[in-house]
Amino acid sequence: MPDFSGNRVLMAEDNQLNQILAENILTNVGLEVEIANDGTEAVEKMISAPAGYYDIILMDIQMPTMDGYEATRQIRALEDKEKANIPIVAVTANAFEEDRQLALDAGMSGHLAKPYDVPAIMKTLKELLS
Repeated sequence: MPDFSGNRVLMAEDNQLNQILAENILTNVGLEVEIANDGTEAVEKMISAPAGYYDIILMDIQMPTMDGYEATRQIRALEDKEKANIPIVAVTANAFEEDRQLALDAGMSGHLAKPYDVPAIMKTLKELLS
């Protein structure tokens, strides 16, 4: 397993069980994990954090209040370009090619399917955090 110590991930996920599962996977490879319970909270955390505080965002797509697509669009529109250009990865049960394309069209940097595929997560993290 790779070592991502020193990196911080913002995980936008509304399902508590998925939060626990993903947090366990991510902390086991050294990541510091902060959780946002929906897209609105993820955007608020990005706005209030200093640039560079988070290294990557794992963004669920289907969340209450604000979905992952809209949260990504709002983050990409931030005036601070360092914050706006953070890697954002869609994490969703919608695993078809058109779902991947919707994520990319919304400004996301990648797409991971649920249930969690640990090798795919590690590959994506390695690509985007290197």
